Amino acid sequence: MIHVTRRYRFSASHRLHSSRFSDAENIELYGKCNNPFGHGHDYMLDIGVEGPIDPTTGLAVNVEKLDRLVQESVLMDFDHRNLNEDVHEFASAVPTSENIVAAIEQRLRRRWRSVFAGDWPRLKELRLQETKRNRFELRT
Repeated sequence: MIHVTRRYRFSASHRLHSSRFSDAENIELYGKCNNPFGHGHDYMLDIGVEGPIDPTTGLAVNVEKLDRLVQESVLMDFDHRNLNEDVHEFASAVPTSENIVAAIEQRLRRRWRSVFAGDWPRLKELRLQETKRNRFELRT
């Protein structure tokens, strides 16, 4: 089994704020990330897939197909956007990096089998780096 990781980048802004909490609770919980004007990050997204090597192509994954899937399912909606206002998943959820990586995984899964028919490749992990110190991993 071969594990392939492909890296993507996008820039987006967000505000960490929940209507379930008071303003004081939001500030206590989210600190400077609760700035009413929001703030931005240059995110790095790693998508890990695995599969056997195809004897005909010599590939475990067609990266052009993967790139197209990520572009259409994620980057088109996330890059240079205000996540709170422009991405439907965050109309009711706080766009924490944990929620961002979970939303990306759901978006990829919805179209995965229409792009990659059969059992392979399989989506195995997503890593979202928000800052030099913060990286979030989702293993499927």
